[in-house]
Amino acid sequence: MPPIPEMDIGRPPHTGNESPANGSVFLKKKALRWTAFFLLLCPIAAAGWLALYAWHSAPQQKTEYTIVTIPPGSGIRQIRKILAEAKLVDDDIRFLLLAKVLGLSRKLPAGEFRLSLGKKPGEVLRQLAMAKPVQYAVTIPEGLRLEEVAEIFAAGSWCDRDRFLALAHDPDFIHSLGLPSVPSLEGYLYPDTYHLTHDLRDTKELIAMQVARFFQIWSALPNNAGQQMSRHEVVTLASVVEKETGDSAERPIIAGVFLNRLKTGMRLQSDPTVVYGLEDFSGNLTRTDLKTEHPYNTYVVPALPAGPICNPGQKAMEAVLRPAPTDFFYFVSKNNGTHQFSKDLSEHNQAVQEYQHRKKSSKQ
Repeated sequence: MPPIPEMDIGRPPHTGNESPANGSVFLKKKALRWTAFFLLLCPIAAAGWLALYAWHSAPQQKTEYTIVTIPPGSGIRQIRKILAEAKLVDDDIRFLLLAKVLGLSRKLPAGEFRLSLGKKPGEVLRQLAMAKPVQYAVTIPEGLRLEEVAEIFAAGSWCDRDRFLALAHDPDFIHSLGLPSVPSLEGYLYPDTYHLTHDLRDTKELIAMQVARFFQIWSALPNNAGQQMSRHEVVTLASVVEKETGDSAERPIIAGVFLNRLKTGMRLQSDPTVVYGLEDFSGNLTRTDLKTEHPYNTYVVPALPAGPICNPGQKAMEAVLRPAPTDFFYFVSKNNGTHQFSKDLSEHNQAVQEYQHRKKSSKQ
């Protein structure tokens, strides 16, 4: 018996109708299907790769937030490095892609910011995009002299002390601030708490901010027509009132005393004005000091001192504009932050003897 021919069961039986062209079309279709599959798979894989990064929170830290500084002109790559060093995100190229997808790659600000730790990269990006610069409170108390104000800002590295003082006496700069006729900015650096950011390093801007605050307060004060005093005279007398008492309730009374004296031609005889005009004050006011002639010595000058002797606050200026109606002409310290007021010299001398005796007794 002749042998049975072997059959290839892995191929369809030959019908005699196939051609090499048909096989080629089949292979092309198969290749296209695989290409389409890979083209579909790649973006899905890329999206998953990015999603894994976007949903992965940075490791938790011992503190809840950190401070980062983004220099002006920083690009997204530099920002990524800064955030990675602060342990806010991982230093990963996907940060760049995520910032672009979220539309934030060109919207991240420069400055110093407080950002929460342990957040997802997308949250960090949104946090930074909406963050406000860190503010530092700097308080300028009432009654400080110009030099003392400069020292407070210089101590916080907000300015150079000498530069501050030079500008405060620069006629052109003072004129540019809307104060054309004053010799210095003494009296016009309004005492307040200022909230500063570290992008403020211009001394002119720092001073202008305080003067602007002065004008804001001044515009809200009572009209000064009743006193027939210029703004500079009001500020000058307010500075004397400010230095004479720390008791807010006494300011209108002390202002009334000084105004009574001015109206009758009496000298103000205010010790703080004498001190202001002395170049080398030892800390103890002497009889010689009281007789030393200078434009601020109100024991010698029968009028207001030459200008403000400190930077007064709102209450002191209000006291000058709305003084207490009083017939007092004298006052002496009770050695407890308040004063004894008197109508005439005889009554005043008795008060001086009483409180000076008490002061001496307390020291013994």
